[in-house]
Amino acid sequence: MTKKKFALPSSALPAISRRSLLRASAISPTLFMPRSLSAAPQPAFTHSVASGDPEQRSVTLWTRYVSPDAEPAWLQVEVAEDEQFKRIVSRTSALSTPGKDFCVHARPDNLQPGNWYYYRFRADTGEVSPIGRTRTLPEGPLNQFRIGVFSCANATSGWFNAYAHAAARDDLDLLVHLGDYIYESTLGRSDALEGMAELRGIEPAHEAVSLSDYRKRYASYRADLGLQELHRRFPIIVMWDDHETVNNSWTDGAANHDPATEGRWKDRMAAGVRAFQEWLPMRSKPYNQYQLGDLATLFRLETRLIGRSEQLDLRDAIRGGKKDPAAAAIAFRDGPLNDPARTMMGAEQEQWLADGLTTSTASGRKWQILAQQVIMGQSRMPADFSAFFGPDDRVSAKKLEEMKVSARLSAIDVPYHMDRWEGYPAARRRLLQASQEANADLVVLSGDSHNAWAFDLEHEGQPVGVELAVQGVSSLGMDKRFHGDPIAIAERFVDASPDLVWCDTSQRGYMVLDVQADRISNEWLFIPSRIARTVEVSGTHRMQIARGTRKLAAG
Repeated sequence: MTKKKFALPSSALPAISRRSLLRASAISPTLFMPRSLSAAPQPAFTHSVASGDPEQRSVTLWTRYVSPDAEPAWLQVEVAEDEQFKRIVSRTSALSTPGKDFCVHARPDNLQPGNWYYYRFRADTGEVSPIGRTRTLPEGPLNQFRIGVFSCANATSGWFNAYAHAAARDDLDLLVHLGDYIYESTLGRSDALEGMAELRGIEPAHEAVSLSDYRKRYASYRADLGLQELHRRFPIIVMWDDHETVNNSWTDGAANHDPATEGRWKDRMAAGVRAFQEWLPMRSKPYNQYQLGDLATLFRLETRLIGRSEQLDLRDAIRGGKKDPAAAAIAFRDGPLNDPARTMMGAEQEQWLADGLTTSTASGRKWQILAQQVIMGQSRMPADFSAFFGPDDRVSAKKLEEMKVSARLSAIDVPYHMDRWEGYPAARRRLLQASQEANADLVVLSGDSHNAWAFDLEHEGQPVGVELAVQGVSSLGMDKRFHGDPIAIAERFVDASPDLVWCDTSQRGYMVLDVQADRISNEWLFIPSRIARTVEVSGTHRMQIARGTRKLAAG
């Protein structure tokens, strides 16, 4: 098909002062002020309510309750068919304890498929939580199912406007968050806005390392009222990527973890995972599958901590071939890069997914949707990157040389993103082959990159499925490094990358996936996040996949 080239323009990022941030937040100071900075007393239910990890007859309900004496306390959990709680269908109890950071999980299991429910938590002291709304997954024939898709929300580089926009909708059945729900990094990152962390009450100031650190980071992120409202109104499926632990993590370590100063990797990983499980409405299963009636199976994958081999370092391979760098790169491509022992998920999860794809298609479900973390499509560095830089950019000779090397490597199919699926090509081939053998209509949802992408996925020259990658909620993407014309940048990437159909490299927001029996439509919504609190949509882009084609079309 003819590649569709499209990108919405974005101006170069201005210098933003703390004063301008305060002025921008003045749209409604009390609405956007985190509770930790408010003069009002702290409520017993500190972070509203949330629900997630739904199945046909059960869903996880969440709140955080701190009793007046900060001691363990039992809560009554009520689920009703109506917002006035006249038709209560479930009553149970759940315990708030300091050992779980006062986070409370309950999972009623006597619900009906495909129903909207209301829920609340009640304390013996009389306090009542906000009323939440949730939905169980449907069963049997289903005509349509709509999913809001999110990824990459760095609280220091922009506002969570995408969350606030989605929270006001009434046409979503489920939310899926593909990871980087929090960022563990120091608040003084290079993309941080001056004063933003202080204004939003983000804690701790240093990089999160201990369990206490990760808990504080979740607490301060969850103080965002747009995010609280999104959780209150919709069930969510959340998975971790790397920033829930450490940047570029893998099974036995992470690129940004130093054991000498930050302790054992396993201790830090356990702390990050524990805080994730405390603060989000998810069970402890690292991967799972969900049946969306007879429409689709949604597979939630784990590609970080269970079976991921360490990322390769291409620079080491190139350094080893000073006399003949091209030969060294080819040897790297045909040797370590394509080693079949290297995995993203581990053998057990790979087999689980292959079996699940086969079972899903055999059951007659129309679509097989993979919700996972990192991009699967192959992207290549364009040979012509003159459009990447703006007139005021000062580009170092070192940076230009790195880009030239990336372009030369791309010409011989050596990827420059070693943290993505293309850095694990044997594992990628196994997954695509399993989908092909199952005769699946594969739709891959990806996050991590902070930018919006659409790929056609092929295996051995045959279409296998498509990939829809969501832009970040607030995290900066390529616009952090490249300040040139975003339309030209997108065109260069589409021209250079065989799988890539469309991309946008400069804007934030979220996606809405509309699943129907004969087609899936996807809409990328672009919502400014850098300076002001706003729910104004600056643009959209739509694409669709007709069932059986396994290819993207204009939408």
